[in-house]
Amino acid sequence: MLKNLLIQGGRVIDPATNFDAVADVAIANGKVLAVGAAPAGFVADETIAAQGCIVAPGLVDLCARLREPGQEHKGMLQSELAAAVAGGVTALVCPPDTDPVLDEPGLVEMLRYRARSLNQARVFPLGALTRGLQGEVLTEMHALTEAGCVGFSQAEAALANTQVVQRALQYASTFGYTVWLRPQDYHLGKGVAASGPFATRMGLAGVPVAAETIALHTIFELMRSTGARVHLCRLSSAAGVALVRQAKAEGLAVTCDVSINSLHLSDVDMGYFDSRTRLTPPLRQTRDRDALRAALLDGTIDALVSDHMPVGEDEKALPFAEAEPGATGLELLLPLGLKWANECGVALPQLVRLLTAAPAALVQSKSAQGGPGGLAVGGVADVCVFDPQAAWVVGADTLRSRSHHTPFEGYELLGRVRATVAHGHLAYQVA
Repeated sequence: MLKNLLIQGGRVIDPATNFDAVADVAIANGKVLAVGAAPAGFVADETIAAQGCIVAPGLVDLCARLREPGQEHKGMLQSELAAAVAGGVTALVCPPDTDPVLDEPGLVEMLRYRARSLNQARVFPLGALTRGLQGEVLTEMHALTEAGCVGFSQAEAALANTQVVQRALQYASTFGYTVWLRPQDYHLGKGVAASGPFATRMGLAGVPVAAETIALHTIFELMRSTGARVHLCRLSSAAGVALVRQAKAEGLAVTCDVSINSLHLSDVDMGYFDSRTRLTPPLRQTRDRDALRAALLDGTIDALVSDHMPVGEDEKALPFAEAEPGATGLELLLPLGLKWANECGVALPQLVRLLTAAPAALVQSKSAQGGPGGLAVGGVADVCVFDPQAAWVVGADTLRSRSHHTPFEGYELLGRVRATVAHGHLAYQVA
């Protein structure tokens, strides 16, 4: 049974409805009953004191790997969805590179069923663009969409065959599907660090900026000929940002996101082969980081993502070039977003929009519960209550993810979630 909840006295920021004021939020039967004064006769079963806190829609993360099925030693639905609600994330997009790959409707339905049974954050899967992510045969996109996929992706498996990309975009365009691609050339993207003086001094195989820009040129040319809609995942370079800006000015149906890692770090943060900074895409130069920060500010980049990728202890305890790329991020999305906003002079409502309404608009969901990203009366109650001034130190004892590997370990960050309501259920609360 869902309780009646009253979130009392917080500053409510809902970019989807342009609401920004100190108000109460009343929740009943899993829905937002009122924003402001609760209606007559409403009796709260539980009250959440939110004085001094921000009350926002639940965060929407466009890139979070949950590692189940197939890689449970790195993360499980239970642990990673617990990390999600602890970070205020109530809806997340899951790439298809599980084991087995999400290329069959039954696998998608099983994942969604398991996620729903945990009653925490909602999971929106991406279906595999090609069978087994092998880049050869297209999947049954219609069947996967009916099973609950919100788009189609190759995850980190770059496509070598341009004809396959063209056919995929043609098919997706015909039915209005979105293709999610990380722009990386198949042949140039096989290094372990960003090409540049630092990687050269360290003796690490480099990934040049051209790996991103060549892929972008190809994608945009195929978009022009097919009319497809593409979401670009985790831009990493200044040159890539410039190309996306041109494509948007041209009118192409393209959106994009950036990882919290690329937004704050550069290649010099790798230090002396710190495997915690072994990431995909690799950390680039300071000028690239600065261009990404500016592009998020001016709207060229549409959303900020955690790029949550839990990695096992054994896979990280290896020399840098052999270590598995990835880092935990679900619980860091909000505080690192706040860090960017504070450093760049970004108003809090703009940051909340980048973490809620903006990414929610990119999720093509047919969910009967309604889409995420807002606090509209009558809509599903996904709410994040956070204290933007609360300081905490990132470490194994403060993270709920099964994996604690992050380049930000030891950082003191501002911004801590006090309570998370996921589809009307109080999924997380600080005692």
